[in-house]
Amino acid sequence: MKFDVLTLFPEMFDSMKESIIGRAMDKNLIQIHPVNIRDFSKDKHKKVDDTVYGGGAGMLMRPDVVYDAYQSVKSEKAKVIFLSPQGKTLNQAKVLELAKEEHLILLCGHYEGIDQRVIDKIVDEEISIGDYVLTGGELPAMVLIDSVSRYVDGVLATGSKFEESFSDGLLEYPQYTRPEIFEGKKVPEILLSGHHENIEKWRRKEALKLTARKRPDLLENKNLSDDDRKILKDFVF
Repeated sequence: MKFDVLTLFPEMFDSMKESIIGRAMDKNLIQIHPVNIRDFSKDKHKKVDDTVYGGGAGMLMRPDVVYDAYQSVKSEKAKVIFLSPQGKTLNQAKVLELAKEEHLILLCGHYEGIDQRVIDKIVDEEISIGDYVLTGGELPAMVLIDSVSRYVDGVLATGSKFEESFSDGLLEYPQYTRPEIFEGKKVPEILLSGHHENIEKWRRKEALKLTARKRPDLLENKNLSDDDRKILKDFVF
């Protein structure tokens, strides 16, 4: 998968060369290409913003500069996403949907935003990472790249993608490693039993309990089995 990121601060994306995402880039499973919008300014001082028509605080990114940056990377299969607090909130369903794309162009705003005309012309979808405002779209773009890249074939082991939180609409069950006893607290006996069927049942039960306690909203429209409902009914919060 290819990510082209239209940004005023391409150096921010150097941090994505680390860990799992970095290894995926090394294997050419994903490509992250920051495009400096400022390179497309025709102003001798590389100015990319201007005052807002009608008055108001701050400066607005010019549509012509943003459009020329977009033109440099556009393709027939590209989907253009504007990282904006006005967009729909990113969730797991959207992550899985975007992971099926071949080419994403991510537009990062800054200052007071971007001239609406270029948003209307090139943007397919606006996405937010939460109901709050950041100084720019770079951090949301990194969040989107990280979350989507995990579902690109070969980036993660197959099993790990389906055992983490939200993979089946539930939070992930608690996990443990060595030492077997830490500060007087022992790893649950069932995990030491070697009985895989019972371990899976325990993990399902713990995931349901954890979700009910921390994110009950995730259970509201979920189709639960009779066994799941019994677990939740017997669980005292």
